[in-house]
Amino acid sequence: MDVAVVTVGDELLAGRTTNTNATWLCERLTDRGVAVERVTTVPDRVRDIARVVNEYRAEYDAVVVTGGLGPTHDDVTMEGVAAALGRELEEHDDALEWLTGVGGYERDDLTDGTEELPAGARALHNEVGVAPGAVLESVYVLPGVPEEMRAMFETVEAEFTGEPRHREVVVADEPESALLERVQTLREAFDVTVGSYPGDSVRISIEGTDETTVESAAAWLRERVETSDA
Repeated sequence: MDVAVVTVGDELLAGRTTNTNATWLCERLTDRGVAVERVTTVPDRVRDIARVVNEYRAEYDAVVVTGGLGPTHDDVTMEGVAAALGRELEEHDDALEWLTGVGGYERDDLTDGTEELPAGARALHNEVGVAPGAVLESVYVLPGVPEEMRAMFETVEAEFTGEPRHREVVVADEPESALLERVQTLREAFDVTVGSYPGDSVRISIEGTDETTVESAAAWLRERVETSDA
């Protein structure tokens, strides 16, 4: 399963807020064997949200959108997703029933628009906040508040599936340039993907779908480099 993650918010683009939602989602999706192919941040503008969602839903199995939910002036994500799929926003009976029932809110206390979702959407209830999320075709819309996003994602997490990947890391006390030939030989000898990340030492990440192959590849490399316990 291939997925794109879209985070929405002017504050993310301005650097005023750290994009922890993207990191958390990518980690959880990867742990489920899902391939995250894109992570994109867009401003709080309907046309930008609609364009990116429309493009990605045509390319990937699912699109996860987080941020910009609610009834305030800059919460336009639902409007953008609705535009991408050619739907109208409308009062959602299930969302309203949950908010006034399980949620414990009085109808008159809800800000206008709180219960509006794209026509035909499945409501995702917000158990630690107010604004509901939604699923429409292959697009999942989640809140931007990290606690709300995480709780809501966990209600749909089982819908994201893939082939689990295994990972080993070899830490080498050698310059990255000196490792090139051995890394190339490793790639040719084993059915794995390899990434190298330099710093005080070089962290070589070895990943694959077969655990035994990954372990064998890591053992092969450890025998051929100066390793570190870091």
